[in-house]
Amino acid sequence: MTTREQRFVHLAAELADDFAERADEHDRDNTFPFENFERMREAGYLRLTVPEELGGLGADLNDLVAAQERLAMGCPATALVVNMHVSPIGQLASMWRSDPQPRLEQWLRDCAEGKVINAVLSAEPGAPLLRDSRCTAVRVDGGYRVTGKKIFGTGSSVMTHFSSMARFDDPETGPQIIFYRLPAESPGIEVLRTWDTLGMRATQSNDVLFDDVFVPDEAVFHRYPVGTLDGTLLKTVWGWAQPTFAATYLGTALGGVQRLRRQIIEPRGLADQPQVQALMAEITVLTETARATIRDVAQEMARGRLFTELDVQNGMSRAVMAKYVGANNAVAIMEKVMTIAGGAAFYNRSSLARIYRDVRAATIQPYNNLDALDLFGKTSLGLPVAPVNPLPAEAVGSRS
Repeated sequence: MTTREQRFVHLAAELADDFAERADEHDRDNTFPFENFERMREAGYLRLTVPEELGGLGADLNDLVAAQERLAMGCPATALVVNMHVSPIGQLASMWRSDPQPRLEQWLRDCAEGKVINAVLSAEPGAPLLRDSRCTAVRVDGGYRVTGKKIFGTGSSVMTHFSSMARFDDPETGPQIIFYRLPAESPGIEVLRTWDTLGMRATQSNDVLFDDVFVPDEAVFHRYPVGTLDGTLLKTVWGWAQPTFAATYLGTALGGVQRLRRQIIEPRGLADQPQVQALMAEITVLTETARATIRDVAQEMARGRLFTELDVQNGMSRAVMAKYVGANNAVAIMEKVMTIAGGAAFYNRSSLARIYRDVRAATIQPYNNLDALDLFGKTSLGLPVAPVNPLPAEAVGSRS
């Protein structure tokens, strides 16, 4: 780990240790940890990925992966929600570095000043891969009117702004996906209190209803044909989200390992038992293989390899590999934690029970396991998963 990464991990560790004290309470009460976000604002974590010259801490993707792993060890739900903020900001910061547009610069400065908490509202039933949308956009003077519903609205409890997507049936070019960014208080937006789930309860990822919401033309920042594998999303959304999701879930499981040692192994003197040693060895292997995969992909993304040396589908397969390995190893780690802990972890009052439930979200968050395996299998055989919308030529040469 570099000295730079250590600085960010130290910040995350201080926050995580504080958040851990309230994680069980928020899970039990199904409440959002607003106080954690205030702490992150005060500590500077909310401006983690804003460029230093614009008032942020300047963390890159490698830094973010390391910090998110450590933050999730304290309160996984808080770490998952803030990832929906700091990861998109990092994506936009990389775009600003290659093309410093004044409007984007001002948005990043607003993030640094704490005026913006971003959420990403993209999930819909049956449309997990951003290739289509059941939210419809109708053309009107000066923009669009969007109607529909999003699920898994992580960050909807605390957002000031959000990015989302809708389908626009363009009469000239055919069906398009449009991405846009709006203030959370825009007329026609309603957060529906629907979140009552197995795990990650404190994220309060409620449904969000869009009722004839006006999206001005200037709020639209990207579009691509429906049904395509989009190269720009690889360079921005997926290339950042997949390794940071993976790091967050790995950190979730490692928080379980930490509690296992403190609450079970050390007090009961189990360290000398061969069975415990064997399971802890397996946990170590799972941890280090996940870390290696996540960090390799993050470094490839930072160097630009995923979108300059690989085609879009192969680049996507590499990005998703980080998420798949990190997520599934995290679940496997917690299975072994529960085996060692035994009946003590079966009670809902146990932090280990909460973490076991939290980590189950890892394999269903996009790319979920089935979609990931479909991508890996077809890519390995040279088969297309979808038509490709390539990264624009002028963007290929610029790194993240």
